[in-house]
Amino acid sequence: MSTPSSAPFTPSQDPVADAQRLAARFSSARTALREIILGDNDVVDLALITLLSAGHGLIVGVPGLAKTKLVETLGIVLGLDTKRIQFTPDLMPADITGSEVLEESTDGRRSFRFIKGPVFSSLLMADEINRASPRTQSALLQAMQEHHVTVSGNRHDLPKPFHVFATQNPIEQEGTYPLPEAQLDRFLMQIDVTYPDAKTEKEILVQTTSGETRQAHQVLSADELIAAQHFIRMMPIGDSVVDSILALVRAARPESGEADSAEQISWGPGPRAGQALMLATRARALLQGRLAPSQDDVAALAIPILKHRMALTYRARAEGVVIDDLIKRLSDRLL
Repeated sequence: MSTPSSAPFTPSQDPVADAQRLAARFSSARTALREIILGDNDVVDLALITLLSAGHGLIVGVPGLAKTKLVETLGIVLGLDTKRIQFTPDLMPADITGSEVLEESTDGRRSFRFIKGPVFSSLLMADEINRASPRTQSALLQAMQEHHVTVSGNRHDLPKPFHVFATQNPIEQEGTYPLPEAQLDRFLMQIDVTYPDAKTEKEILVQTTSGETRQAHQVLSADELIAAQHFIRMMPIGDSVVDSILALVRAARPESGEADSAEQISWGPGPRAGQALMLATRARALLQGRLAPSQDDVAALAIPILKHRMALTYRARAEGVVIDDLIKRLSDRLL
């Protein structure tokens, strides 16, 4: 692969050259992100893969693990208009989508004017999404799916690109409204943010409390991200990889999985999970400078793409079965 270049990406007639230039551009973006977001590099990669796949991400982690910082830095590095909503129980759908206000002109005429809400951004952070009411959650999740909002019967298209990263605190659940399974499926993947190791935490303490902290800088543009998303869909993917994705998704369902695992699964992923894996494996391959995905990409992305699309039976939970371990076992068996 070629070395990273600062020249903006523009598509050409040579797919191989395009792949090399895109890989170089996003390698530079990943380096810029890792300079700010210290610790788990997999989290940075998964966030980039989500955007390259034109999807939305659910970030799960306890407070203080730089979830907000990750999204803010993504916006700066990728040149995206970024907004943030702090979800609370009294948040209303209009606080997200926008509303119409009655205005009176100088000649006395009255008319309604639509004031856009924060959902009209390229990158939206929905902080603690499970603290809002189901009605408000649905307003955001509908916009995520349809890429437009309807207010007073009028349709308003969202900008392109449009991506949402929602956060959840896995510990404190009092006063929250868990997302229904059908709505969780609208997130391309679940990104778990864990505590850093001792060495990384020391580096965080030193770097973030010094007199001069590192600042993120723009590397890509929104147009380049859109071009990359289009290119991802044209990347070749071998039949063996497609068959592995299909086998893994079907094995994670109680109806079609093998007996020892099927009896532990209450419900499993639908076809959208396979679609997510098809796109995300291509994005991971490109991010690593490869021209086509492999079964290793499927194995690496199986847990973040499948875990929020599955549920264990009561008996399996009582026996201490962990959803991550179950997916890993299925992946090791099939890939």
